[in-house]
Amino acid sequence: MSITTYAELKSSISSWLNRDDLTAVIPDFISLAEAGINRDLRHYKMVNRVDATLDSRYVQVPADWLETLRFSLTTDGTRPLEMASLDDMIKYRQDNSNGTGTPKFYSHVGESIEVFPTPDGEYGMQLMYYQSIPDLTDTNTYNWLIQDAPDVYLYGALVQSAPYLADDQRTQTWAALYSAAMQSLQKASDDTRFAGSGLRMRVTSY
Repeated sequence: MSITTYAELKSSISSWLNRDDLTAVIPDFISLAEAGINRDLRHYKMVNRVDATLDSRYVQVPADWLETLRFSLTTDGTRPLEMASLDDMIKYRQDNSNGTGTPKFYSHVGESIEVFPTPDGEYGMQLMYYQSIPDLTDTNTYNWLIQDAPDVYLYGALVQSAPYLADDQRTQTWAALYSAAMQSLQKASDDTRFAGSGLRMRVTSY
């Protein structure tokens, strides 16, 4: 069976489980699988960026944020900020009397990003980050992951069905298939991201 949509995925899960009484809980298996995938996978197709104005000590991260890759100021060129620990941020503020200026450091505080110094005006900013994979639903019937790696979705959902079904002897097989599919997907992403990144000879002109 081809798996390219949410409906096809649910139907395939039902077939693999050989149960026709799980219609109400199969969406839960898929949602749980998505939560695990978002924790474990860092694919280049999950990279996103947003541009905004930075004019205060805190800025909220996007709702689909998973992990920051780079946080930069874009006023007068691009200048990446340096990530600092929360303890370091407190020390910076104490040592500099909580001054204002051009931000140089950032740290994550809950669902916000704190910068130091506190901006003394408006600055352009760009956040590059890993975003969560869009959830599959009856209205959002496909995403890039189900198109690229339906096996990750299928085996992930089958693994999540194990606690509900209890003592299913196929669990170890599904877990192994899921792990192999995830490793293959991550490797394909890494190969794409880092292709051609080897050392190159520099030719100097005189």
